Amino acid sequence: MQDISYFAILIQLSVAIGFVVAVMALTHLVGPKRKTKLKQENTESGIKVVGNARLPFNIKYFVVAILFVLFDVEIIFLYPWAVNFKALGTTGFIEMIIFIATLLIGFFYIIKKGGLKWEK
Repeated sequence: MQDISYFAILIQLSVAIGFVVAVMALTHLVGPKRKTKLKQENTESGIKVVGNARLPFNIKYFVVAILFVLFDVEIIFLYPWAVNFKALGTTGFIEMIIFIATLLIGFFYIIKKGGLKWEK
């Protein structure tokens, strides 16, 4: 059995972490400290804030976002199946039909419940 020494890796890791800590401390100590009212003001991408950010808005935005993520992640599972379609054979095809049927049942349930309707 070969004896592996991790001492070199430990030294390299210590030097890297030490460098980061030293540079951050140096910039904090030596860097300019110009705190003005203009710099302390809240902005969003350089645009001045208008109004209150705590206004309530329709829950439909959340529902659509969650449904998009849900179905988007489920569709990602189709790619490996498509790549290995021939290797999986009939069993893989039947399993994917069951998977897609389950997705479609969920999708039709959402449509029936009105999850995608924007009118009240």
